[in-house]
Parts: sequence; C-alpha cells; structure tokens
Amino acid sequence: MLQSNLILEGGGMRGVFTAGVLDYFLEQGLAFDRVIGVSAGACHACSYVAEQKGRAFATAVDYLDDKRYCSLHSLITTGDLFGAEMLYDIIPRELYPIDNDAFLQNSTIFQAVVTNCRTGRAEYPEIHDLHKDIGWIRASSSLPLLARMVSLQGGLYLDGGVADSIPIRYAMHSGGRRHVAVLTQPREYRKGPNRLLPLLKIKYRKYPALVQAMQNRHIRYNDTLDFLYAMESASRVFVLQPQESLGIGRVEKRKDKLRAAYAAGYREAKDRFVALLTYLQNNQEETQWKESQSQPTATAELTHERPRL
Repeated sequence: MLQSNLILEGGGMRGVFTAGVLDYFLEQGLAFDRVIGVSAGACHACSYVAEQKGRAFATAVDYLDDKRYCSLHSLITTGDLFGAEMLYDIIPRELYPIDNDAFLQNSTIFQAVVTNCRTGRAEYPEIHDLHKDIGWIRASSSLPLLARMVSLQGGLYLDGGVADSIPIRYAMHSGGRRHVAVLTQPREYRKGPNRLLPLLKIKYRKYPALVQAMQNRHIRYNDTLDFLYAMESASRVFVLQPQESLGIGRVEKRKDKLRAAYAAGYREAKDRFVALLTYLQNNQEETQWKESQSQPTATAELTHERPRL
C-alpha cells in the first residue's frame, strides 16, 4: 500500500530550487513510495530516484554556455529551445551519466506528467527505465512554442504543466496517505492569463482541446493552489516552497541567481525537515495502529519493521 507521495512542480529553471530540496532529502536518506514530477520537476526527479546527489543542479547549470543546451540557435535549428539531443541523450549517457542501475533497483514508483495534445488532458505514465522511457521526461518538459510536440505510443505530447501543474488531486485519488508537494513559487503567487494566447491559438489551431487547456490553465492552477493550501491546513499535505520570489523565470542563465535558488531550496528543506518528519511519522504510526487492530497476530512484526515513508 502506498504511504507517501512526493509531488514536484515544474517551472523551467526555477526547478533548481527543487534540486536543492531533493539533495537535502538524499543527504538525510529520505525516500518516498511514489514521486510524481511535472516538467522540470520530472527532470530533477530522475537524479533523486537514481540517488545522485548534486546531479540535478549540475545538469541544469553546468552546460548553460553550450549552445546545444539552451539557445536561440537550438530553437532555430531543431525547434527546441532546450536541445533535446543534448538534454536527453548526450548528458545522461555521456557527460553526466544517469545511474540507471540504481534507478532500476529503487522501489520508488516514478511518474511524469504529460499533456495529451489531442485531448488537452493530463496523463501520468510510469517511468520504468531512465533510458528506455526518457521520451516521457522530454515530453513532460516540452514547453509550448519553445519545443516540438513529442510523439509517443501513437500520441502527441507537450509539457505536463499545461494540464496539471501540481498533481495533488491525482496523487490523493490514486493512493497514498501522506503527500509532500514542492512548489517553485512563493505562497502569495497566483497565475494570470497567458499573454501569448493569440500566438498559441495560431500555432496549435489543429489542436483545439490543447488550446482550451492553455486558455484555462491559470484558472485551473489557482484553483489547485486553493485546494492544496486547504489540504495543508487540514494536515493532509506538507508544502515546501520558496519563502519569497526566486527572481528567475523559466529561462534563466545567470548562474549566481541559479545557485541562490538552489541554496534556497536546500535551506527550506533543512529548516523544515523536523516538521516534515513529524508529519510523515505521525501518519506511519496511525497506519501501523490501524493495521495492528485488523491483524492482531502480526502486531510485533509491524512494530519492528522499519517503515518506508
């Protein structure tokens, strides 16, 4: 039975905040039953589930000066601002290899969120292998206007944040007693209408459901925030997020700003780690008590088994 979900919002280069949070989790040996990543959150989750501390930040920042990584040249020549070959082949296989063996041995369930361009709805494919399934990570991170649609298993996909930026409802409906959400915007943030909607309507005119999803994204996003914070007040969700604006956008190349955002994520996780453990462990004790009542003969075994948070 799933006990804990870790939900990772996207946000382009703001995702280095999430990288800081995840590195602190790795230092403390904190694992979850399931990780659900959106866009940049899905990218950084790869290094977390593979247990490679420091990799998420390094792969986001170290290659910024390489035109194959993120550049107008890449957008013009390939159709992707963030070069797909560089990000999803050259880096994970050659420059900073992902530890796929460690990933395969990890019992954590890992799902990426993608948006189906034909239906405009979110889908949540499970990542079983970081080499074979890397296409889903790419799709989850393919920003409208700045990336090509990704064709997978007969479908066309773009950034998961279009349809479900913070998949808390999905996580709660599909299993798990405790939910930890890492956001990349401060608490007071609310999303406004997309100012590029006229251009999006032209670019994706053959995909009306996708355009509709883009048009309503800010409404859905803000409603999700209200729901998330209500669940937090009811102690059903634990939220980690920047205490103030990170001062960076989806596309950011100032490395000092990125280092500061990473440090802010690490500090947020460290400062709130005791509260986080209390939230998770209280639930585990409640779960063990309920199981011991329904299975009295197994009480001793349940109490001495080290729980997975």
